[in-house]
Amino acid sequence: MAIGLSSIIPRLQMLSTSDHASVVSMNLFVALLCACIVIGHLLEENRWVNESITALVIGVCTGVVILLASGGRSSHLLVFSEDLFFIYLLPPIIFNAGFQVKKKQFFVNFTTITLFGAVGTLISCGIISLGVTQFFKKLDIGSLDIGDYLAIGAIFAATDSVCTLQVLNQDETPLLYSLVFGEGVVNDATSVVLFNAIQSFDLNHIDPRIGLHFIGNFFYLFLTSTMLGVITGLLSAYIIKKLYFGRHSTDREVALMMLMAYLSYMMAELFYLSGILTVFFCGIVMSHYTWHNVTECSRITTKHAFATLSFVAEIFIFVYVGMDALDIEKWRFVSGSPGTSVAVSSILLGLIMAGRAAFVFPLSFLINLVKKSPKEKINFRQQVVIWWAGLMRGAVSIALAYNQFTMSGHTQLRGNAIMITSTITVVLFSTVVFGLLTKPLIRFLLLHPKHTASKVQSDPSTPKSVTVPFLGEGQDSVPLLGEGQDSEFDLPEITRPSSIRALLATPMHTVHRYWRKFDDAFMRPVFGGRGFVPFVPGSPTEQSFRQGQ
Repeated sequence: MAIGLSSIIPRLQMLSTSDHASVVSMNLFVALLCACIVIGHLLEENRWVNESITALVIGVCTGVVILLASGGRSSHLLVFSEDLFFIYLLPPIIFNAGFQVKKKQFFVNFTTITLFGAVGTLISCGIISLGVTQFFKKLDIGSLDIGDYLAIGAIFAATDSVCTLQVLNQDETPLLYSLVFGEGVVNDATSVVLFNAIQSFDLNHIDPRIGLHFIGNFFYLFLTSTMLGVITGLLSAYIIKKLYFGRHSTDREVALMMLMAYLSYMMAELFYLSGILTVFFCGIVMSHYTWHNVTECSRITTKHAFATLSFVAEIFIFVYVGMDALDIEKWRFVSGSPGTSVAVSSILLGLIMAGRAAFVFPLSFLINLVKKSPKEKINFRQQVVIWWAGLMRGAVSIALAYNQFTMSGHTQLRGNAIMITSTITVVLFSTVVFGLLTKPLIRFLLLHPKHTASKVQSDPSTPKSVTVPFLGEGQDSVPLLGEGQDSEFDLPEITRPSSIRALLATPMHTVHRYWRKFDDAFMRPVFGGRGFVPFVPGSPTEQSFRQGQ
């Protein structure tokens, strides 16, 4: 008995020490997140440095301190896990993007956004893959096969347009803001779907049959992932509309929305689909139907809860990337040939710029040939802004690189180590350098902002930021109201609510108009939504009606 206890006690002490170290690490990491929020707030007026740059810089500084304190053994508090990113951090970021999207602007420009976000991503991926295949073989960076080269194309085709979106004003440049935002979201989904498709095939023996199978698998993932997100969002709307959880507890409404949103993502992963695409369209459907079926308290709570979770997850990722940039284990593999690492990073940056230019300008030219109204056309200065907005690389590229080139969070081969360090270098350089140059570049290119900001701000029903995209119940009296407040063509004419109704009485001949007719006739009567929630005792409509009185 004594012998048994003597062998167990040291193990318990070791476990206790390990748990205590984890608690210390989490405390320090949470403190860093708080510091990022405080410093980001203090720098908000400047607008030269956004939260991404702030988090990266704080992460790098913290990594230096940890590296010195540990005697050069480590530079980070936590070990990166792809599961941590893809299961816990990425879903709230993508869902919030769909939940907060300006739906009318998104779908009015859906063709353009799809061309940039899907077709453009494929073109960019192809150019990057061809480029690295030619250049990396000459540099002899390690044992990379054709699957790795194609994966590199998908990794660096994923953009991060946060810096540009924080500088652009969606009221002054609604078309440009919509295109940059929409392309960024579709681009992330396309990159991940493409990356998953590449990993699921043996690409060492490529033939026409394999190529057709690959294309078919890509579109299958894209369409089925979208449908799963739409179905889950509609199911949540139907359940909440029929059962009226808010009659007894708003907490149940909020909990059900959050859990069903997360369920859509996990179901996509369960069936080997694209969780990003699924949760994004689930967010769009929930904002269109489910959000209007809950009580006013639940609307405010969910809107800010989703935005907060997304904000914290983004900061978490960039802080870790900043610390991991100084990971001595990875740099030890490339310390013998620093020139190779610099060359790889430079080649990747050049290919990213070339890949963006290869589709932004030609696709913009084709789009302008189809568009008839000058307001719908993309002028050259706007094309340059769109090109620049996609040069930054961020969290998705980091996560995909770790997924492809590491095992259990640690590099094992020289080629993998070079790719991880080069990815981190590209993300740091593009986010910090390109991010700092974004504001002066946009000021130079967009010299004459439209005189719409003062008119828009004079209308209290108009949202002032992407985090407040919804009208209250007070503007729901007109069934055809749709998402009219989001249109770049409607905004300049808005002077009072009656003018909105007059304008929306004869909407433009777009796909959105026909969808709205179908939505009003079939979808909203079943799934609810703005102006279509039945007046039933104890329902959200009754509560909103009483508040209005």
